[in-house]
Amino acid sequence: MHVDTLIQFQINPGSAEPIYRQLMDQLRRRVAAGQWVAGQELPSVRELALQLAVHPMTISKAYGLLEIEGLLERRRGLPMVIAAVHARPAAARDRLEQLRPVLQRAAAEARELDVPKHQALALFERLLDAPDEGSPR
Repeated sequence: MHVDTLIQFQINPGSAEPIYRQLMDQLRRRVAAGQWVAGQELPSVRELALQLAVHPMTISKAYGLLEIEGLLERRRGLPMVIAAVHARPAAARDRLEQLRPVLQRAAAEARELDVPKHQALALFERLLDAPDEGSPR
């Protein structure tokens, strides 16, 4: 199966989160949301490493761990693909659970910064409504 939607990743090199984890989390979220689907081909390790200007082992580690997890399938001599079991988006409940850790960290930081709840929620709403220029669609 060949899907025309191009898989593109966005990383934040300044993040405390390792790049391989950023890639893994991004792939999990996009598949859970149904934006990337079963059978869709991933860029090769070499291709993605060049595109993101990171070491190929970083990409290989992310792909390998996601293969063990069952999210990706390796095909001999062909590009890796998103596993067939991910033909449909995850349930809304499961997608919310994937969002929980990020929001827990954001809530903790808002409390540490003593940002009032109404201001933090207003900022979050603006961020949700704003087009995400840096993110591939």
